[in-house]
Amino acid sequence: MTRPHEIRPDLDEGIDRKVLSQLRARFLKLNEGRMARAMEGLSTRQQTVLTLLPLFFHVNHPLLPGYVSGSTPAGLSNYEPDANALAEAQRLTRSFSYKPRHGSNPPRPIHGLFLMGSLGTLAQADQSDMDVWVCHGPDLSESELTELRKKCQLLEIWAASQGAEAHFFLIDPTRFVRGDRDTQLSSEDCGTTQHYLLLDEFYRTAIWLAGRTPVWWLVPVYEEPSYDRYTHTLMSKRFIRADETLDLGHLAYIPPGEFIGAGLWQLFKGIESPYKSVLKLLLIEVYASEHPKVHCLSLRFKQAVFANRLDLDELDPYVVVYRRIEEYLTARGEPERLELVRRALYLKVNRKLTGSSSRTQSWQRSLLKRLAHEWQWDHRQLALLDSRSQWKVRQVGSERRALVNELNYSYRFLTQFARNEQTVSLINKRDLNVLGRRLYAAFERKADKVEFINPGIAPDLAEDTLTLVHAPNKKESGQTQWGLYNGSLTAIEWEHFAPIKRSRQLLELLTWCHRNGVIDSSTRLALHPGSSDLSEFELFNLLGSLQQSIVLPLTTVAEEPLLRASVPSEVLILVNVGVDPLKHHRDLNILMTTERTDSLSYAGVRENLVLTLDQVTLNSWNEVLVSRFDGPHALLDCVRDYLNNLPDGLQQPTLRVRCFCHNRAQFIARRVEEILDTAQNLLLSKLNHRYLIQVQQHYHVLELVPGQVNHVALATLPALVDYLGEELASYSPLHLDPMALEDHDLALVLPMGQPDCIQVFYRINENRADLYVLDEFNALWQQRLPYHDEQSLLVPLQRFLQSIQYRRDALLPMDVAQPLSLDTLYYQLLPSGPVRARRVEARPAPQTPVNKPFYDVQAIVGKAAPEQVQVTLYCNQREFSELEHGVRLFSVVAREIVEQRRETERYRCYITDLDLSGLLGDGQSSSILYLRYKADLERALNEALEQV
Repeated sequence: MTRPHEIRPDLDEGIDRKVLSQLRARFLKLNEGRMARAMEGLSTRQQTVLTLLPLFFHVNHPLLPGYVSGSTPAGLSNYEPDANALAEAQRLTRSFSYKPRHGSNPPRPIHGLFLMGSLGTLAQADQSDMDVWVCHGPDLSESELTELRKKCQLLEIWAASQGAEAHFFLIDPTRFVRGDRDTQLSSEDCGTTQHYLLLDEFYRTAIWLAGRTPVWWLVPVYEEPSYDRYTHTLMSKRFIRADETLDLGHLAYIPPGEFIGAGLWQLFKGIESPYKSVLKLLLIEVYASEHPKVHCLSLRFKQAVFANRLDLDELDPYVVVYRRIEEYLTARGEPERLELVRRALYLKVNRKLTGSSSRTQSWQRSLLKRLAHEWQWDHRQLALLDSRSQWKVRQVGSERRALVNELNYSYRFLTQFARNEQTVSLINKRDLNVLGRRLYAAFERKADKVEFINPGIAPDLAEDTLTLVHAPNKKESGQTQWGLYNGSLTAIEWEHFAPIKRSRQLLELLTWCHRNGVIDSSTRLALHPGSSDLSEFELFNLLGSLQQSIVLPLTTVAEEPLLRASVPSEVLILVNVGVDPLKHHRDLNILMTTERTDSLSYAGVRENLVLTLDQVTLNSWNEVLVSRFDGPHALLDCVRDYLNNLPDGLQQPTLRVRCFCHNRAQFIARRVEEILDTAQNLLLSKLNHRYLIQVQQHYHVLELVPGQVNHVALATLPALVDYLGEELASYSPLHLDPMALEDHDLALVLPMGQPDCIQVFYRINENRADLYVLDEFNALWQQRLPYHDEQSLLVPLQRFLQSIQYRRDALLPMDVAQPLSLDTLYYQLLPSGPVRARRVEARPAPQTPVNKPFYDVQAIVGKAAPEQVQVTLYCNQREFSELEHGVRLFSVVAREIVEQRRETERYRCYITDLDLSGLLGDGQSSSILYLRYKADLERALNEALEQV
């Protein structure tokens, strides 16, 4: 029997109605074959659903599923139920009796039913959905459409009761052609932007169930650009009747923006399920590379029908897609990408070709077998793919590389295409940026980031048994590493195996295992701790902490966080992982009892028990990062980095601090958490705080500027005092850790700081006294002086502070609002004497004695040579300058002072006034700078007095 020739209708030569009938018959024959294949893969109850759907849309009957009311639109064009459908309906409800619709031309508002999805294709599976397009007339009212939607919802519920997942989509062909349709039409649709690609998929995959057939079937591919004219001629010359066909539009041109929109959507889905997206991404690439003259697959499909090439296998929707991609990649010379496409298709079909099949071989298995043979796949390759459910880390690793390369290539291709076509709207540009960040977050490697190796490649990477080994790193002398091995291995065995993964740090390895599901609650772990102090108890709790902080599976990141920089959402800090801070005591079997229990300054030797910190962060982009801190500044460096990564605003990360080491674990964790909480609260207050912490005998200050937190390490108490005495540009509160500066006067002084005043503190200790001043910006000045009485101690300082306040006020322009004069507040530290000060008491300002006039010594400091200053002193208005006396200035002034004094007793001399305008110009400076110059000048002057 010879195959009929190719049909090539030509309007100019005239069209035979028989030819059109022949064309329609070919499409229906192919449709019948697909329908039979779809039915073959369904259960009896699911088959009943497909058989009865046309009847349910044809009649309204209270006893049938989907009944809403007698006014629900019903009547399916060109449909009369056959005996099989009526028999199935009567099996469903015995009292149902079908009555044909009366009248010469009864209304039939339902124009056609079409089945979309993978039913009847190579990829049909037991769980395949039934996506049904319900095409209806354009004249249905809103109330009628509401009733029809309700009917569809009831039919979905009934189908589910029969084991079928059905979804119905109402289509008004007139509106559809205009691009006006329901945005919920398809989950593959990504909104309303991919109209033509959706239509392309419909024409080449839909199975006609009943009603009118598409007029598109009858338009030759070469007439596609003239589709409207051609169909108009068919209708106007009555080659076809209006009630025979429905018109959903043509595919002569696909706008380039559709490729971008569809590509973005498939890439988005491909991040979590790459195999499912590979075929569609490659097809989009093929189409985009042909633009603007895209010969889409539906046109190829139609051309095959016109040519009478009705091979069901070769016209299978998935085979058609594969063949076109195969042509494209072969022409480009990209065999690796083609092999990935083949694997993606094989895994999508999910019919194992290895192992014996007890059931009758399905047509899908036969077709897949033929394809695998064509691809020259051997048994080993098939067995590997068939064992995908058992794939573990090693198999997933190589596959991930190919998939990630493909997704990244697709992203670059789409970006370049959008640029070339100049189709980047603001929405597309944002979508491209967001998608780029999704790909970056999911797959890009960077420092400290834990690599996610299983984006939908294998269902479960969890191992039954693993061995964790800590051993010397043979490639780096003096260094150690952690290795993870398959199985339960002894100390002798593990050296003969290659590890699944190795890491310098334990937490990096454990976090990788957790993030990738390599270790789960059922995994048994053998531990060889080596030189570490890691115990099985600690290991178990470390894994538990990771599971609590990073709950898997991670939810998909919304678009909004990707429009901003990533910020931490969960932070887990683990202290002393695999380290015992008191190991030397444990080794010597020493049980320590001490009242000094601070974890940063423990016992009499003031040991720091916080030796290492591992920080695990899950951020707002779903990236997991691990940072390690060790060394003398580990804690403060960790706190600084944690604070510098905090987001602005109220939404702060969840912080957990855990410690499971051998000694004092809970106390250590609590101490670290207190410091972190305090620092975070101070930072978020945005008051320019400094936070002072003592570790052993060393001091640390965190300067809490949002986003620029700085850690200042100070080795000694004098270094700390020097730091606290540095000039500040604005008020900076100082928060003192409760355990810092124990037994020191500063522990009482520093927390008292207040803005907009000067605070003077003094402590009397027999024949000497300590003065502390906190200036208006909270900088500290300290001086130790001989003590005679409170007046001689405080009045010179009081007069000096009054003088500099007067000078600064005088420098202000007259039109500037006068600031409030700084109050000077006085406090005494008590008790006096050599014992520890325990309290602070406010004191009144000292009173200047009327019968004891002060000897005025005024100093003016100005600029001299570069980096040098020039000093001029005035004693009772008499000038003494360096210009006149040179290095003997202070000796000359000292002699003058002695000569002017009436008393023979030598007592201290004070600077009562100081002018720094020669140094500062018109600028202002805080009181601390004046106090520093005062102290230096007084030191030089009083040393000279001793020599007179």
